[in-house]
Amino acid sequence: MKNLFLIAYLDLKESIRTKWFIVYSLVFGGMIALFFIAGVTQSQVMGFSGLSRLLLMYIQITIVILPIFILITTVRSISGDRDTHILEYMLSFPISLKQYYWGKILGRFTTVFLPVFLAMLFALFYGMIISTTIPWDIFFLYTALLFALTSAFLGIAFFISSFVKTSEVALGVSFFIWIFLLAFIDIALISLMMQNRFEEGFIITIALLNPMEIFRVAAISLFDPELTVMGPVAFYILDTFKQTTFVLFSVFYPILLGFIFAIFGYKIFAKKDLI
Repeated sequence: MKNLFLIAYLDLKESIRTKWFIVYSLVFGGMIALFFIAGVTQSQVMGFSGLSRLLLMYIQITIVILPIFILITTVRSISGDRDTHILEYMLSFPISLKQYYWGKILGRFTTVFLPVFLAMLFALFYGMIISTTIPWDIFFLYTALLFALTSAFLGIAFFISSFVKTSEVALGVSFFIWIFLLAFIDIALISLMMQNRFEEGFIITIALLNPMEIFRVAAISLFDPELTVMGPVAFYILDTFKQTTFVLFSVFYPILLGFIFAIFGYKIFAKKDLI
């Protein structure tokens, strides 16, 4: 266990040394600061105002930015160590493959989740200073959703990093997966729905397997329980799930998905030629 935390600490230290962690933190912290400067908390749209509207805007942008940030900074975690022969050096110490792999995951999870969480925490503290209403329920639910989304894409990223041979290939694969989940899957499913090749329920079920999609739906449902902005899709979701059930599904499913990918990644990592 000591070696696992040591690997996590070394990964965190390396992330700070390479400056990407600082840039990553400035991106999300800068978004929050920009929202306050732009006066988002003083305006009202569709009944949303104050910190509720700020968090809504923040979470919608995070859906797009967070997955690609996690993928491009994590897929090179193992493959990059292999390219630079750091992996060979680390394994020369009395450290097991399990400690190395899960230590890297723990360290990388800290570096990708902490800036996103701290940015929201900063928004709440600033809201207290200016004496605005604090939406604690939305804050805790968004924290859980961000934790789940981070877990899902971190597991996917380590799965990719466990079998690719070079960092360039890892980046290409991760970028394709991000584009596919973000845009192509929605376009393909809408096309199939318009051509009536499959039942709507089957198509929407496939869409809900996409962690980015269920994150988006769950985030919207917190402000719009009727999901009126989603059109016909809302009727199927509301008929299938209660809002509470769907939010719980949106939290636990991505965590489980990320854990499964991480386990498969470890099995591949442990069996293949490491050097």
